[in-house]
Amino acid sequence: MKYDITITKTANPQPKPTDESKLGFGKIFTDHMFIMEYSAEKGWHDARIVPFGPIPTHPASTVFHYGAEIFEGMKAYRAVDGSIRLFRPMENVKRLNKSAERICLPLLDEEGALDAITKLVELEQDWIPHNEGTSLYIRPFIYGNDPHLGVHAVHNAVFVIICSPVGAYYASGLKPVKIAIENEDVRAVRGGTGYAKCGGNYAASMRAGQRAEEKGYAQVLWLDGVERKYIEEVGAMNVMFKIGGKIVTPMLSGSILPGITRKSCIELLKDWGYEVEERLFSVDELFEACEKGELEEAWGTGTAAVVSPIGHLFYNGKDYTVSNNEIGPLTQKLYDNLTGIQWGKIEENKGWSVKI
Repeated sequence: MKYDITITKTANPQPKPTDESKLGFGKIFTDHMFIMEYSAEKGWHDARIVPFGPIPTHPASTVFHYGAEIFEGMKAYRAVDGSIRLFRPMENVKRLNKSAERICLPLLDEEGALDAITKLVELEQDWIPHNEGTSLYIRPFIYGNDPHLGVHAVHNAVFVIICSPVGAYYASGLKPVKIAIENEDVRAVRGGTGYAKCGGNYAASMRAGQRAEEKGYAQVLWLDGVERKYIEEVGAMNVMFKIGGKIVTPMLSGSILPGITRKSCIELLKDWGYEVEERLFSVDELFEACEKGELEEAWGTGTAAVVSPIGHLFYNGKDYTVSNNEIGPLTQKLYDNLTGIQWGKIEENKGWSVKI
């Protein structure tokens, strides 16, 4: 069911950025946004695209006091043939609903939500940058706004979509990063909200990330929150390892975000004939592979970076080099193929690249 969307165009359009090398990430926003309200009485209603600007919110809203919010991250690409494309957008919409169910926010009609995203991107298509590696970042989010205090299921909510033209994630090229394994803080636990894309997960990760950055590391590698020995994610990304010719990645145990890039990598790797193991994978097993010289490549996967090669791993006073601190051939192949599909350089028959 598509929502009945009204469109009010801005009377004061902003100038588009002229230097796409200085876009950065999430600093510039387009002229319009999508908004729709929910109430227990009416359901979702008043779907509209309006000029971008502040959203009035009651100071007692549940989003402020109880963290009732979820979000997604996706991109629109200007392909080499000039068409505008999304990458597996329904996967994002489905995951948004799974997050909503966990945080007790109202579910969206999935076809209607995708239609809202598409209509906003169509309206804002002139904001999509042209340079290779750039894109229009799309941020759909839902938050609770019951105007009174008290811990309870949300009865009033808002669904918003905003867009931001963003620069190439790797401005200086695809280079390996240094990762420290975190053995104090935990990101999430099974039975918690780890598989949901909610702000609390990211807030909980910031202290460890800051400590790692102060020591010269780009991110942390998270261990599970119960036994503190099984690898889960790297920073805000899923993580994969090539060990003795096989691909090993942590299984989706409920504390790990089911990444769309992760899913796409696994499908491509299997197509290429690789054995992919989704299982519990301990830090001891990882460093045993390091010491035996069996760890061939390691990388993170996510929407923003696509893949992020790992060049160093630090744990308990020891620093291990991965793939001679160079991007491995398989990591590069994944990056080239995924970005090739997203940019329309590579034809695919999976239906991942969706033209608008």
